[in-house]
Amino acid sequence: MSAPPPTTVRPAGGLRRFRRPTGPQPERCELCAQEVGAGHRHLVDTDARVLACACRGCAMLFERRGAAGGRYRAVPERYLVDPGHSLDDGAWDALQIPVGLAFFLRNAALDRLIALYPSPAGATESDLDPEQWQAVLGESRLAGLLRPDVEALLLRRTDDASECFLVPIDVCYELVGRMRLRWRGFDGGAEAREDLAAFLADVRSRARVPGRDDAP
Repeated sequence: MSAPPPTTVRPAGGLRRFRRPTGPQPERCELCAQEVGAGHRHLVDTDARVLACACRGCAMLFERRGAAGGRYRAVPERYLVDPGHSLDDGAWDALQIPVGLAFFLRNAALDRLIALYPSPAGATESDLDPEQWQAVLGESRLAGLLRPDVEALLLRRTDDASECFLVPIDVCYELVGRMRLRWRGFDGGAEAREDLAAFLADVRSRARVPGRDDAP
């Protein structure tokens, strides 16, 4: 009696993504699988609240309002600054944010205002009521330009000054991830502070004053 033919066992589809890669894997667009390089664009999955890598072509498809029923939205590439922004100690203290930097965004699906700031545990979120939003950012010209889900207002507060920028949401999460990896001790440590300084310098170099073509 002959032996049965060998059986080929294929990994289940749900487990295939957990196999150890054989080498460095290039990043790919999560829609069309085209390879993407450094500095590629992102989409926001508004249902799952996660970022997806995208090639430039796919990102452009989702720049239109209502594309894919509004589930995916392309993260814009603009950086804006409000040079006239100012913030008093009382308004900042009311937020009870223990660090001098925070991102403020609007979740359209939940109709919520959220403050997000870096911490040793990653991104820490705090809901904002409309009065807090108005007190801290309502006077900024950037608040009316903010696009829900895909952009954030970055507020940097020091002892003698405050800065307000409008930035893409993906750079906010990138910074939070970097801070989590580098955070040491109570105040973050020298490496985290240097990383933050480099990030802010890059934002300042990219940011421009809003023009007539800027719209929410």
